[in-house]
Amino acid sequence: MIRLLNARALASVLLITSSAGGLFADDLLTEAITSGKVSFNTRVRYEHADQTGLGDANAITIRPRLGYTTGAYQGLQAMVEFENVTAIDGDSYSQAGINPGGAGRVVIADPETTELNQAWLSYQSDKFLLKGGRQRIVLDNMRFIGDVGWRQNMQTYDAATISGNPLDALTVTYGYLWQVNRVFGEDHVQGQFDSNSHLINAAYQLAPTIVVTGYSFLLDFDNAAANSSATYGLSVVGSHVFDEQKGAKLTYRLEYAYQDDYADQPVNYSADYYAVEAGYAHGKLNAGIGYEVLGSDNGAKAFATPLATLHAFNGWADVFLGTPANGLEDLYGWVGATLPGALGLRVIYHDFKSYSDSIDYGTEWDIQLSKNIDKNWAALLKVADFNSDSTLPDVTRYWAQVEFKF
Repeated sequence: MIRLLNARALASVLLITSSAGGLFADDLLTEAITSGKVSFNTRVRYEHADQTGLGDANAITIRPRLGYTTGAYQGLQAMVEFENVTAIDGDSYSQAGINPGGAGRVVIADPETTELNQAWLSYQSDKFLLKGGRQRIVLDNMRFIGDVGWRQNMQTYDAATISGNPLDALTVTYGYLWQVNRVFGEDHVQGQFDSNSHLINAAYQLAPTIVVTGYSFLLDFDNAAANSSATYGLSVVGSHVFDEQKGAKLTYRLEYAYQDDYADQPVNYSADYYAVEAGYAHGKLNAGIGYEVLGSDNGAKAFATPLATLHAFNGWADVFLGTPANGLEDLYGWVGATLPGALGLRVIYHDFKSYSDSIDYGTEWDIQLSKNIDKNWAALLKVADFNSDSTLPDVTRYWAQVEFKF
């Protein structure tokens, strides 16, 4: 069943509307409707998952997403978008535990659902953008705040956000979140986080190819207090071009963050995060190496990133969607290439260890082939194979996917 925004979301929309000084007259409606844009995206995916101790899972899902964004009128704009996820056989996999027929099988976090995916109203001036309602929020590389776009049901936020450029080289974003709509869907006990959270992000263009970003994320979840935390961090992202004609370029990222308990978090803890990554691209080839650490407070609790686009980090097998209590060290390297026929190839290797107690968690290979057929169609083949060296289970997942959008 399609669920409308709660009263606070509507209040935010009404607040923005009232500030516009009654601009919603007939001329505004006509202008907005005639200059608006329909968006449509559908994705058909087959995912197989094999995990030690559980039955195999096979999910064939279809996800259409239909939206409409009005044209802008004196700075005002609105958007509404609906999303549906349908499975050919909903009991051939565990939909994060909400379907009894999938009990005993591996979880594939693409539950069947129909939702209001986005519904927001915005006002933009020369200096800032104000948006209220249900919306996507993606900050930096999505390591802390993302939309989990890999899953069929996108993660969105009931929020009020404002972003602007107080200086030419400085972009500042603030967001207040009162609800997080997670990928598990509204029927799951953890499908929504009731939130009283604040996001602050400031990115400064130090040089044409160097960006320094400082951030603070104060996460307070009434119905998921174990995920509440306060995080403060700084990142430096840059690149250096050696030969523009040959496409020879070095890229790098350095990041540090500190996290401790916040709000009603039941554990008194503190933990560090740091990441170092360097990559080199030359023509159709690229390669790199990285080291990421999510620390732990003596095994009591580890550094957590509950709002991240987690699938993009620490292996596609999704073994480490939650950081182990002893923390996680991920040493990884990758190679990529553009093959004949404009096929994109990416191969990643991970070596996982604990931050404390010297546990070898295991290793993982991830391989992906992708193809942009034209401006509307894209296809993907992908595999992840985690081999455990500890009490964690072995996990293998693979995907075949076709996507259409306009």
